[in-house]
Amino acid sequence: MAIKGSLKEASLPDVLQLLSMGKKTGCLSVTHRNNFGYIYFDKGRICYASIVNRRDRLGDILVKNGVISGAQLDAAIEAQTRQRDKRLGEILIAHGALLREELHQQIRVQIEEAVYYLFTWTQGSFNFEADMRPEEQDLLVSINPDALLLEGARRVDEWSLIEKKIPSFDIVFAVDRAKVAQGDAPLTSEQETLVGLMDGRRDVAALIDDSGLGEFSVGKALYGLVTAGYLNRVGKTKAPEPAVSDARVDEHRNLGIAFYKTGMLEEAIREFRRVADLRPGDSAAGFHMGLVLMRQGKWPDAANAFHETASAPGAKFAAFHNLAYALERLGRYDEARAALEEAGARGGANDPRVQTSLGVLALRMGDVAAADATLRAAKPLWGKRPPAAAWFHYAALAAALAGDLDRAAALLGEGIGVHPHAAPLFNNLAVAQERRGSLQEASVTVERGLHEDASLAQLHKNMGDYQYRNAQYDEALDAYSRAVKLNPALGDDVYMKLGNIRYKRQERDEAVKCWERALELDPENQIVRTNLDAVKKVMR
Repeated sequence: MAIKGSLKEASLPDVLQLLSMGKKTGCLSVTHRNNFGYIYFDKGRICYASIVNRRDRLGDILVKNGVISGAQLDAAIEAQTRQRDKRLGEILIAHGALLREELHQQIRVQIEEAVYYLFTWTQGSFNFEADMRPEEQDLLVSINPDALLLEGARRVDEWSLIEKKIPSFDIVFAVDRAKVAQGDAPLTSEQETLVGLMDGRRDVAALIDDSGLGEFSVGKALYGLVTAGYLNRVGKTKAPEPAVSDARVDEHRNLGIAFYKTGMLEEAIREFRRVADLRPGDSAAGFHMGLVLMRQGKWPDAANAFHETASAPGAKFAAFHNLAYALERLGRYDEARAALEEAGARGGANDPRVQTSLGVLALRMGDVAAADATLRAAKPLWGKRPPAAAWFHYAALAAALAGDLDRAAALLGEGIGVHPHAAPLFNNLAVAQERRGSLQEASVTVERGLHEDASLAQLHKNMGDYQYRNAQYDEALDAYSRAVKLNPALGDDVYMKLGNIRYKRQERDEAVKCWERALELDPENQIVRTNLDAVKKVMR
């Protein structure tokens, strides 16, 4: 299920309730101007949330709540500069600064704060993509959205009041310290923190960053200080200089990557083009542009994008690997092999994805023995991780083409065990079962595949084949009709059988149309040509 809309027409709390009640799994992405946030769901419960280009305040939250000291945070941040693939929380645990249970609790707070902040967005758009999951390294929680809606509604109501005093985050306040000293009411801890930071130069955004407090907490504290007359508005921070800054380039690049991960491909292209305009030759933007173009099936453009990225000094093996994939889809096999060999030379020789691609390329070039051997050798390279669904697909295909249907079926069964939602694996397993004579088993497997993905035309075609063999012609007609609706060029045999069924139902005109379509796809199909000639003689 894909859900798209405007926050003007449907509020974020309403969308969350819809996803919660439907027990949906996937990613809800929310955009507002140059801001981008996302909330991941697992069976209707929130498991992760984050806002792109918003400072990660996990460390500040930990210090604020007294879980770690400022010195421990500084040491972990320093260590992270040398271990960029490690999350801050994991480094703190490794240093003995906090327990994993404490980390999980603070991450829950961080995720809740991200959701509360998204509630304040009343303009922009949202997009839900089903079955998308957070990255493996993200620590997940399980939060009932209903538990956040009441607090979120309260904050939104209060935020509308706060905005009257603090309409934007570029406002600079100065403290009337004499008036603060004379005041009778004690300041909250948040207000004391902000008063200590105010120097007549920091704007509200800087106060949020430097205090480690969330937007709502800072806004609420400032609202109280302004209302009490303790703060004077002294101006705004200067507009950013027109010169291109690293921060501006990073902002567009990060937004583009976030859009790509959540399936918003046109938006991703827009951001990567902005990066290219601001900084021509940016390799990361070019690489991700290639990924987007591949997702869109624009293979010549994708190949050009990866060729440019691979031509840059110090290009990594991933650029050559993706270049090879695009070239393979274009049928340029020799160039694809050369790109894969270069990927291996640049550190990808033991990468299971590169070796899998070499096996696939061998299949495309008709060398089944080499493909089978290469794909077998690729499996141990996955290590403790299960191989990708694509590996199981092609390894089983190579085994089947090599005449080993039992091994092919075993590989597909293993693949379904670790990738239970990969509908093509069900389709291939059904074909293997059919070839082994297990027609009933194959039919059940196809039904399971259709349950996972009813948009796969080949599954409907296979189901129609089983029903056709069993003389269940009405059911087969429905299955074949769905198949060709999803893929009008699926194959001449589908239209031949559709024509046969139509003819049995005395629907001769429809039968002729189906057979003519079959001949368009395969002019050499003599059975269809004979049927057409016979029917046309009768109809004269």
